[in-house]
Amino acid sequence: MIRLNCFFQAKEGLYTKALEAAVALVAKSQKHPGCIAYDAFESATRPDVFTIIETWADQAALDAHSATPEFIQYVGIMQECGELSVEAFEKK
Repeated sequence: MIRLNCFFQAKEGLYTKALEAAVALVAKSQKHPGCIAYDAFESATRPDVFTIIETWADQAALDAHSATPEFIQYVGIMQECGELSVEAFEKK
């Protein structure tokens, strides 16, 4: 099982656009094979930050997800709107 914590910080004025892309990505990703959990969470203390937390059955499922057109599209939008950083944890 693989858990990813994806932290996003928006550039000024681009938070809403990035969050809309994240929510669209979550809706699609929850249906991908091997997805155990996938959701976005807004910060209670910082108006420019949200986090996507995702859990995948295995590396093959994560790789397939990362290659989908929606992943490429929505992550591209988020990257244009701010900075993404990812922490990965694997449980064997």
